[in-house]
Amino acid sequence: MEALKQGSDALFILLGGIMVLAMHAGFAFLELGTVRKKNQVNALVKILVDFSISTVVYFVIGYSVAYGTHFFVGAEQLAAKNGYELVRFFFLLTFAAAIPAIISGGIAERARFYPQLIATAVIVGLIYPFFEGIVWNNHFGVQAWIKALTGEEFHDFAGSVVVHAMGGWLALPAVILLGARSNRYRKDGAVSAHPPSNIPFLALGAWILTVGWFGFNVMSAQTIDKISGLVAVNSLMAMVGGTLAALALGKNDPGFVHNGPLAGLVAVCAGSDLMHPLGALVVGAIAGAMFVIMFTLTQNKWKIDDVLGVWPLHGLCGAWGGLAAGIFGLKEMGGLGGVSFSAQLMGTLMGVTWALIGGFVVYGLIKSMMGLRLTQEEEYEGADLSIHRTGSTPEREVNW
Repeated sequence: MEALKQGSDALFILLGGIMVLAMHAGFAFLELGTVRKKNQVNALVKILVDFSISTVVYFVIGYSVAYGTHFFVGAEQLAAKNGYELVRFFFLLTFAAAIPAIISGGIAERARFYPQLIATAVIVGLIYPFFEGIVWNNHFGVQAWIKALTGEEFHDFAGSVVVHAMGGWLALPAVILLGARSNRYRKDGAVSAHPPSNIPFLALGAWILTVGWFGFNVMSAQTIDKISGLVAVNSLMAMVGGTLAALALGKNDPGFVHNGPLAGLVAVCAGSDLMHPLGALVVGAIAGAMFVIMFTLTQNKWKIDDVLGVWPLHGLCGAWGGLAAGIFGLKEMGGLGGVSFSAQLMGTLMGVTWALIGGFVVYGLIKSMMGLRLTQEEEYEGADLSIHRTGSTPEREVNW
């Protein structure tokens, strides 16, 4: 029976890793559908190469920083318990690699390729796993300190703060340091619209992310005996809440409609194992509304050229999710309890602060040492031709 349990756990978390790996295709197509046609190839290449860099760095450094476990031992040891520790690495890697995938959407259409890969290596190797270890592996006694002050530890079941808020708040300094795309905001105060280039691909990306998210949330249990249907249905309810709120406030705009479910899912991650499904519906609806309002403000009023709106979607909705777990997870709100709003506030503020500091340090250093941005001519030509020497649909085809 123990051998069966070990094999089942390994298969369970492996399937979760595969589902979250598929989400990276969602990131790619969401970005591809949003950016202009001349930057579509770059969107696809960035996500795949970022994931590859993340895998190597997280295997060699990041996983050890977060969990104190390294893989510099013989294959016989690695294969113990059906290789569970290895597939656990695979699963948690897909979370870590989501950080550069999130950032990619904010800095799209004008960022240089190789400097961003350097940033990916530093973020996935050090910045992200440092906070991951604090929250999910009790490093440095921070969770014990929060519990001593508030009565409960900071609760983030599937990463509203650890993954999404971290990615969104790391992206914000990168977006600010890069500056807006050329001609996005004119000197006379006018805002030049850059509408999505391909709504079907944008929608495909959103759907892939939505489906994969059930692996992201449900498989965060990490062993099969801890699987919870409550997590699955709460994820579903938050998804539809975000969709309907984005539909209503976004005035039928397809870009908002397809980002709405993602906003809801970002927000429900932290407390998806605690909330009542109706609470999850409310949490998702608030997140969907928040995304529409804050995306509009950042783009049109504050003139922050965050191309995919990753700061509102992941940064703000992720922070809301951290706080929401401390509200809708309470027994008084129909939840399972075992959470404290003050603990959630402390943990969320810590995550946001660490991400902001990390973002400004990493991207500030790279900007000063080698530059972050394409030249004006390269940006005008498009990242596809400037970096990859081909477009998404080459104009000239070879006939023979």
